[in-house]
Amino acid sequence: MKKSATREYYEAILVAVIFALFLRTFVFENFKIPSGSMENDLLIGDHLVVNKFIYGPHFHTILDKLLPFREPRRGDVVVFKFPEDPSRDFIKRCIGLPGDVVEVRRKQLYVNGKLQHEPYVIHKDPMVYPDSPMVPPSLRLRDNFGPYTVPPHSIFCMGDNRDNSLDSRFWGPVPRDYLQGRAVLIYWSWEAKPNDWQWRGFGHRFKQLANVFLHFFTRTRWNRTFKFIR
Repeated sequence: MKKSATREYYEAILVAVIFALFLRTFVFENFKIPSGSMENDLLIGDHLVVNKFIYGPHFHTILDKLLPFREPRRGDVVVFKFPEDPSRDFIKRCIGLPGDVVEVRRKQLYVNGKLQHEPYVIHKDPMVYPDSPMVPPSLRLRDNFGPYTVPPHSIFCMGDNRDNSLDSRFWGPVPRDYLQGRAVLIYWSWEAKPNDWQWRGFGHRFKQLANVFLHFFTRTRWNRTFKFIR
């Protein structure tokens, strides 16, 4: 019996929705940069593609050959559940793996005793605070930290904007199970303000969408479109 056109459209849409949900859950997801903690590599308003399967569990099957599963590496830009509030997603750079000894001396990063070359890092505050109990902890830990050994099944993460980043220096390592994926591509970049896309009700969201519609071509950062994240 021949299917009706309505039935065929329904089935096609249903399959498309299921496929899209599968991709979003297990393969790729979008992520928006809400703050400046990863400047200048990632800017507020960058919209990213996040590879969700790369750090996922694998069982030495044929999928291992088709999909590039691997463990986190130093330098990966990772999305993860915030350890102090797992309902929130954070994005930082992995700079320490299990067993690594991480230390910050006068804003310079050392891993296992070796000074790290970090061309992506910026320091907006020229002041270097001493490792002294007279200095507020937020500034002392910012410029002088450790040495600290990363525990098993965890990674140590820091923002590229080192003087303005809430990261593992302050709330500890990221559990391996909290990793959501690796940021791989900027698919769209919009000139936005900090936390501009934070949920504030339907009225605020409608104004945001209207603003995008009216200024899409003038406020899109076209030079950042389809930029790979390193």
